[in-house]
Amino acid sequence: MNLSGIHHVAIIASDYPASKAFYTGVLGFRIIEETYRDVRDSYKLDLALPDGTQIELFSFPGAPPRPSYPEAQGLRHLAFATEDLDAAVKHLEDHGVAVEAVRVDELTGKRFTFFADPDGLPLELYEAK
Repeated sequence: MNLSGIHHVAIIASDYPASKAFYTGVLGFRIIEETYRDVRDSYKLDLALPDGTQIELFSFPGAPPRPSYPEAQGLRHLAFATEDLDAAVKHLEDHGVAVEAVRVDELTGKRFTFFADPDGLPLELYEAK
C-alpha cells in the first residue's frame, strides 16, 4: 500500500447554508465546486485547504445527529494546523466562535485548542511551528 496523505474529510451538515458560511467565510476554505443532486435532494460542496486537502460538505435531509458528548466511538475530531495559534483564535472569536482555553500537548509541547462548527462537530487548531 502506498498512501501519500489525506485527500478529503466528509462532513454532513444539519444546516447547509450555515455550515457553508462557516467553512468558507469564517475558516476561509476555497470553494472548488458545489453540486446539487436532485435525486438525493442534497448538496455536495468541495472545499480546499491551502495544502490541497479537501473537505466535502454534504446536506442529507433527515440525517441523524452525531453523538458527541460524552464522546462516542468513531472519529473524535478534525484538527487543522496553524502557524499562528493566537491569530487563529482571535479570528474565530472575532467571528463569534467560542474557543476553549489554549492548552499544551504534554507529549509534543505544542499548543492547541478546540472549537466547534455549526453542528457542534469538534474541531481543533494545532500550532504547527
